[in-house]
Amino acid sequence: MKRKLGALLTGVALTASLLAGCSSNANDPNTITFWTPLTGEDGAYMDNLVKAYNDTDPAVKVKHVVTADMYTKISTVLSSGKGIPDLAIIHADRVPGYVKQNQLEAMTTVMQAQPELKEDNYLPQAWGAGNIDGTQYTVPLDIHANVMYYNKDLLAKYGAESFLDDNNVTVDEILSLQGKMDEGDYVVNDALLGWAMLGQIQNLNGDIQEDGKPAVNTEVMKTAVEDVKKINDAGLMTPFGEDGYLMFQSGNVLFSTDGTWSSTAHATVENLNFGVTNVYSVSPDKFTNRSSSHLFAMFNNEQRLDEKEQGIGAFLEFIRENSVEWAKAGQIPASKQVVESPDFSQYMQSFFTSDEKEIESLYIYTYEYYPYIAETVDKYVGDMVRGNVDIDETLQTMQKEVEDKITESTGAAAKTGE
Repeated sequence: MKRKLGALLTGVALTASLLAGCSSNANDPNTITFWTPLTGEDGAYMDNLVKAYNDTDPAVKVKHVVTADMYTKISTVLSSGKGIPDLAIIHADRVPGYVKQNQLEAMTTVMQAQPELKEDNYLPQAWGAGNIDGTQYTVPLDIHANVMYYNKDLLAKYGAESFLDDNNVTVDEILSLQGKMDEGDYVVNDALLGWAMLGQIQNLNGDIQEDGKPAVNTEVMKTAVEDVKKINDAGLMTPFGEDGYLMFQSGNVLFSTDGTWSSTAHATVENLNFGVTNVYSVSPDKFTNRSSSHLFAMFNNEQRLDEKEQGIGAFLEFIRENSVEWAKAGQIPASKQVVESPDFSQYMQSFFTSDEKEIESLYIYTYEYYPYIAETVDKYVGDMVRGNVDIDETLQTMQKEVEDKITESTGAAAKTGE
């Protein structure tokens, strides 16, 4: 239950935050405290959006607090019940766990106050990532994806422009360049290799869970690893231990599998003539750009005023209409109004909303234990692709590590609830 404004104004003292630099303003009726994990340049773009909103002179203004190690701090304030932010940005893969622990408040009242905050007005994956069993717990800000940049000059040099004809660069097409590359040039780097591998699971029509249980040690995962390993074995992947991202920026790599957000950094590199397409695929019939989403969420907080929820709704509606600013950070705004506007078409990542097939390629995993699987894939995928470890044995190790983490986390959660 949330308290009415009048009931709180009498005899309430402002409380200092438990966390340095993260004042909660929980009892300030005129300020929404808004935590985000946006510690990079994207934090500055969010500052711009918040300032633009506050410049409209709303009844309740927003205070943006960039919070390093935010998830650890969220855990701390939720445990203490003090200093809980009014609003936060969380990643899509965090939603199932928070909902299971009954730590998120549904967006029902916010959506009722702002009727345009509805499914029809957002990219489907981003909206769906916050929906658990029919209840909407979040409102999306964006989709950010693993994508593949290409060096236009090198594609021409090596006669590989046709790879882009169907927007699906296959492993077989990459392998066709074996023996044709100049010394020091490579076809693809290993940037975000774990993300790329999880995309291949979808390309092979697989999944990372079966009947709610983690599925890492599978034939689909093995096939994906073995197919990508062929690129390394052919000498077409940037060397192990080298910074393939910088090698792309230096003009020595045809394809770089990094993120939508990297476009801003690539654009600052003098004489780098580049474009963007879908991440390479082990299948000629399907491509997938493994994605995530930044989502607005409200953690359960008895101190949050009803008036603040009205203010949160007004802020989120402003973001829905004006988040083209967020595209400057290299993100794909979740608002259909924004991505369908002429202003968004000037941004490179608009390629991924150019048609329904591209939108469908932006795949967000919503499995409850996805974070454990992603962490484990990132840990081991490089060594498997490089041939440093046995694939079968490593997949067994990965499966056990994920299962152990799940057991540990469920045990800790049960102990907390006692």
